[in-house]
Amino acid sequence: MKEAADSECRGWRSVADLLTGDHTAPVALLGAPLNEKSLTPGRCDLAPKVLRETLKRFSVFDLETETDLTPLRIFDAGDLFLKTLTPEGSFAPLRDRVASLDQELIVIAGGNNAITRPGVHGIGPLSKTGLITLDAHFDLRDTDCGLTNGNPVRALIEDGLPGANVVQIGLAPFANTRRAFEFASAQGITIRTITDVRTCGAVTLLEEAIEMLSARCDRLYVDFDIDVIDRAQCPGAPGARPGGMPVDEFFAAARAIGACSRVAAVDLTEFDPALDFADITALTAGRWFAELLAGFSARP
Repeated sequence: MKEAADSECRGWRSVADLLTGDHTAPVALLGAPLNEKSLTPGRCDLAPKVLRETLKRFSVFDLETETDLTPLRIFDAGDLFLKTLTPEGSFAPLRDRVASLDQELIVIAGGNNAITRPGVHGIGPLSKTGLITLDAHFDLRDTDCGLTNGNPVRALIEDGLPGANVVQIGLAPFANTRRAFEFASAQGITIRTITDVRTCGAVTLLEEAIEMLSARCDRLYVDFDIDVIDRAQCPGAPGARPGGMPVDEFFAAARAIGACSRVAAVDLTEFDPALDFADITALTAGRWFAELLAGFSARP
């Protein structure tokens, strides 16, 4: 029997099929496999490659909302060569590459959380940039011993990012210090805990954050640190804790952020494929990307 030309017998159109070398595509995917200076040693540098491979397992169609991503194109900007580079050494290459991209939405696949600092610098002046983090941690550790994945927000504040331009969502109990909390409060950072997420919902908190930041910022950057998710649902995140964000809230947050036209760039950080089990975290990362695109497709 001859297979029909449009048969889905052996496969379907996947999210990976949306990747292209076309610079005019409205979304860009940039790999930033930074691994050096991770407080918990691991292999976050493997994540961009694993994410791209995992996208082959996701259809372009969401049956729940009847969203079809088929018309969308994503410019695959490749991976920066960051092997052996420290956060200090990778700063300029990543900042400059992000700044060179003119897509409506830039998606940066980390890599550890140190990529957030150059990513934010890449989208515009700090005084007019807003930062939203979905993270179990403040990332406000001191910088006196150098840059790590534990202090990108602190480094940005020291660079001149106003604390009032920062909203942190999903902060976990017994995963942060009093020193970090007091610094965040003194800087005017908006603090939303994981209990706030359970009470109000991640999307509601994001809508409030976007409304507040839009009054003072021209562009927004969103850091999706995958360790904000409950550890049972995200084994491939070294910093994830029991009692974290339910994964469905993480997906809803991705779609809401993708739909916001003021969001210029997002990142996904702290996914360590070497720790993953049964592809749970890889599939979470892939679904996150698909949800982000679904939100983007709804932009006016």
